[in-house]
Amino acid sequence: MARDKAAIVNRLRRIEGQVRGVSQMVSDERYCIDILHQVQAIKAALTRAESEILKDHAACCVSEAIASGDAAEQRTKFNELIDLFEKVKR
Repeated sequence: MARDKAAIVNRLRRIEGQVRGVSQMVSDERYCIDILHQVQAIKAALTRAESEILKDHAACCVSEAIASGDAAEQRTKFNELIDLFEKVKR
């Protein structure tokens, strides 16, 4: 898990740099389409980071709840996922 955490943090730092770059592009009054292409790249990178975090959550937190046999904990983890997916649909 530590290696995965480091990879996710590195990915988020790259995204942070991309966002700063777009901010600079706006300040420099760069061509709008170029800025929009970079915004799309940031959104795609965030989606990939989100996917990795979700995979880690399923592999760690959710699987631990399943292995525990604790029905209340299993429901909690399941409901967290449902709430997350409902937010995506909004």
